[in-house]
Amino acid sequence: MERREFIRVAAGVGAGLTLAVSLDGCSEPAPSSTAAFAPNAWIRIGTDGVVTVMVDRSEMGQGISTALPMLVAEELDADWGLVRYQFAPANEAYYNPIMKIQATGGSTSVRAAWGPLRQAGATARAMLIGAAAAEWKVRPEECGTEAGFVVHAGSGRRAGYGALAEAAAGLPVPAAVTLKKSSEFRLIGQPLRRLDLLDKVTGRAVFGSDAGPRDALVAVIARSPTLGGTLVTYDPIGALAVPGVKQVFQTTSGVAVVATTFWAARTGRNALKVLWNEGVAAALSDATISEELDTLIASGGRLAESAGDLASVVPATLLEAVFDVPYLAHATMEPMNCTADVRADGVTVWAPTQFQAAPSFMAGGGARGVAASIAGVSVDQVEIHTTHLGGGFGRRSEVDFVREAVEVSKSVKAPVRVVWTREDDMQHDFFRPIARHAIAAGLDATGAPVLWRHIVASPSIFAKFLPSFVPEWMAHLAGPLKGGVDQSAMEGAVDMVYPVPNREFRYAEARFPVPVGYWRSVGHTHTAFAVECMIDELAAAAGRDPVAFRRLLLADAPRHRAVLDLAAEQSGWGTPLPAGRFRGVAVHESFGSWVAQVAEVSVTGSVVRVHRVVCAVDCGTVVNPDTVRAQMEGSIVYGLTAALKGRISIQGGKVKQTNFHDYPMLRMSEMPVIDVHIVSSPFDPGGVGEPATPPIAPAVANAVFAATGRRVRSLPITVLPAS
Repeated sequence: MERREFIRVAAGVGAGLTLAVSLDGCSEPAPSSTAAFAPNAWIRIGTDGVVTVMVDRSEMGQGISTALPMLVAEELDADWGLVRYQFAPANEAYYNPIMKIQATGGSTSVRAAWGPLRQAGATARAMLIGAAAAEWKVRPEECGTEAGFVVHAGSGRRAGYGALAEAAAGLPVPAAVTLKKSSEFRLIGQPLRRLDLLDKVTGRAVFGSDAGPRDALVAVIARSPTLGGTLVTYDPIGALAVPGVKQVFQTTSGVAVVATTFWAARTGRNALKVLWNEGVAAALSDATISEELDTLIASGGRLAESAGDLASVVPATLLEAVFDVPYLAHATMEPMNCTADVRADGVTVWAPTQFQAAPSFMAGGGARGVAASIAGVSVDQVEIHTTHLGGGFGRRSEVDFVREAVEVSKSVKAPVRVVWTREDDMQHDFFRPIARHAIAAGLDATGAPVLWRHIVASPSIFAKFLPSFVPEWMAHLAGPLKGGVDQSAMEGAVDMVYPVPNREFRYAEARFPVPVGYWRSVGHTHTAFAVECMIDELAAAAGRDPVAFRRLLLADAPRHRAVLDLAAEQSGWGTPLPAGRFRGVAVHESFGSWVAQVAEVSVTGSVVRVHRVVCAVDCGTVVNPDTVRAQMEGSIVYGLTAALKGRISIQGGKVKQTNFHDYPMLRMSEMPVIDVHIVSSPFDPGGVGEPATPPIAPAVANAVFAATGRRVRSLPITVLPAS
C-alpha cells in the first residue's frame, strides 16, 4: 500500500467513508473519452458536451490549470461546469511564444496564452455555430452562443456543443475570427473556483512521486558532498547487503542505489563506502567568496548601460553603499523526483517539470531532449507526462533529476523512480546567485538625484547554457550575454524607472564552482533590494518623506505611481501607528506588472517582526482575481522568508545547510496580515507569479530604518547593524 493510499484509507475508516482512487495516471481530470471535436491543439469537445482544455504550462500551485481554461471558455462561451483540463504532452505545438520553448517561467503563462488561447476558443465557437447553422439551414450570422449552446435568434432553437461536436469537426477551420471586447467578458475577471481544488483537497491530484508504474523500482543517488566533486571509488558491499537493494552502480552524478522501496534504497546509500575527489571547490568558503566579490567590484566590471556624463557632475550630497544578498535554495515543498521507463522502442517519463521541450541546441532540448539523448532514441519516441508540481520557483526548469531517472532506468532495463531527500535537494540545488551591489548616488542642492553609479558582482545564470563549442568572445556579441553582461543579473537595475540624468550600470561576472539557476523573480530579487533601499537613503538625505520623494520622481511613470499611491493610501501612510511599529515602502516593476508594498514592522532587540503588508498590484487585465491575490500573498511569504531567514553558506566547498532546521521557513506564528489591492487596468495581462517577491525585502529593510535609524544593507536581516 502506497503512502497516499494508506492516508486516505486510514482517514476514511475514521470518518466512515473510504475513497478508492487510482493514481496510475498523472493528468486529472481526464479528457472526455468521447472527444469528437479537436479544432486545435488546446480544445477537445466530446459528444457529452465536456470541454477539455490542454494546459501547456506546469501547474505548481499558481492556478494556471484554471486561468488558461478560463481564456478558452470565455471565447468559446462554454458552460464552466463542463470545463476540464489535461496537461499537454511535450510537443512543438505547445512552445511558449514568448520563450520559444515549452516551459513555465518568467511569469509568462497567461501573458503568452492571452492571444492564442482566446483565438482557439473563438475558432471552436465559430465552427460550432457553423455546424448548427448548416443543420438548421440558416445563416451563421443569425446564431449566437451561451453557456455551451448555440442559439438561433429567430426561432429560439438551441443545440448543445456536445450534439454539434461531430458535425463541427467536419468543417474547415476559419482563417480569422473576432475576439470579444472586454465589456463582453462573463468569465474573465471573475473569482472562479479552481479546477484543481477538489482533487488537491481529496488527494486525487497526482504529483511526481505518485506517478508512473506502481511496480517501478526506486533509486537514490549518492552525490559528492563537495560542489563539483568527482567519484574516485566506491564499495557497494554494504549497500547490497540491505534487504530490497537490487543494484549499485556509477552514474554521471554519483552512485545509484536501486531498490524495491525508497527506504531500502536510502538505507543502502547510507551503507555505501564512497571516496570523492573534492576538486577545486574544496578551498571555497563564504570568506573567499566575499573576497572575490570585493575584487570584482574594484575591477569596475563591464559596462551594461549608461546615460549622461558622470564625470561632469559634482553632487551636493554623495551617498555610497554596498548591498549584499546570499545564495538561496529554492526549498520546494516537494523535493526533486522523476520516474522513467526506458525501452528499446522509446522512453516514457513522468516528471514534475517546468521544462518539457525545446530545440535540441537549447539546454539539451528540455526534459524530452535530454531523455532522447540518454536513451539513444529520437525525440518523437519520448513521451513526457507532466504531473502537478509541489513547488517550482525555477528549480524545476533544470533537468538534472530527469537525466538521472532516464540514465538509471536505461541501466537497469526497468521503470525507475529517482527520489531526492530534503538533504539532497538543499545541498545540490541550482542556487539563487549571490550578489554584491556597490552604489554611489548623488543629490543636487534641491534634493533631486543627479548621479547614480551602480556595479553588480554576481555569477552568471546564462553562462551555463552556452554550448561548449561556442567561444566566450562569440557569446559576447549578442543575446543575454552581450558585452559580457548577464542580463538576468542586471534586470531591475539597468531599467530603473527613477529619472537620474547621469547614470552608469556595470556588471562583473563572478565565477564560483557553485551551481546557480533561476529563483523566483531572478535578478529582480536583489536589484530591487539594492535600488529601493538606496532610493530610501536618498529620500532621507534630501529630508523628504519616502513616499513623497518617490511620487516626485515617478511623475512620468503613471503605473508605478498608481500602485504606490494605492499602497500608501490603504496602509494609512502618514497616520499614527501603535507604539513600537513603523512603516517602510518599496515599488518595483517586473514581468509586466507593477507592485508597491508597505511593510509595518516592529523591532525588539535584534528581532524584526513584520505585522502587516499592504500590497498594490497593477497586472493589467485580471483573469481570476483570486489567483492574483493568492500569488501576491505567496510571493510575499516567499520573499519575506528569504529577507528574514534565507542563506546558503559554503564551507570547504560544501553547503552547510541540510534541512529546514538550519534553512528555516516563515512560521504561521510569524505570518503578517497581508492586504492585496488590485488596480483596475485596461492593459493586456502581466505576470503575477513573481512580481510581488522583489519589493518585500526593501520594504521591510526601509521600515527597520524607520524603527531604528540603522540601514539594512545585507540579507537576511538576522542581525541588525550596529547604530
